[in-house]
Amino acid sequence: MITKIFRHAVAAGAVVLTIAACSNGRNMAESQDSTMMQTDTIAAGTNGPMVAHADIDATKSDTAGSGRVDFTSNGNGNVELKLKVSFPQLAGKSVAVHIHEHGDCSDAGKGAHGHWNPTNEAHGKWGSAAYHSGDIGNIDLDANGEGTATLSSDRWTIGGAENTNVLNRSIIVHSGVDDYTSQPSGNAGSRIGCGLITAN
Repeated sequence: MITKIFRHAVAAGAVVLTIAACSNGRNMAESQDSTMMQTDTIAAGTNGPMVAHADIDATKSDTAGSGRVDFTSNGNGNVELKLKVSFPQLAGKSVAVHIHEHGDCSDAGKGAHGHWNPTNEAHGKWGSAAYHSGDIGNIDLDANGEGTATLSSDRWTIGGAENTNVLNRSIIVHSGVDDYTSQPSGNAGSRIGCGLITAN
């Protein structure tokens, strides 16, 4: 009789242990699923729009000027540029704007070096047979010396590969117009404005 009771107790204990193990396994699986869902959410969040900007300042004491350029990745492989500049002394004229290779505005913008040209193409007008990834082009200034431009490109990324990444480069505003033919920079005049492209 005692032996039978012991056997029943052992069997009941085994059932309890099995149920507990199943319950713990289910809780661990649910916890893992929850962690995976959180990770997926975080990963999805990082794939959203990325932004960068450059605040443009005048490079010379005798020229008043400022501006801002905003870059936004739209998630489908393109980055949109929105530019606004103000150079009152050049009201009614046009100025050339380019992305230059280095994020350095020292020495009146000369620290930025030449146009950003990772594809090693000839300088030209944006969208032509050959042009630099930094060849934004000419911006018309109104009677107040203000001008805007919007441009979208799959040549640019924000934090992507070195040959497409706009971060840590410079936006340069020139005193003259780009003729789109002179090599290597379009004979656009001196550098009157400069801004470093940084992540927001």
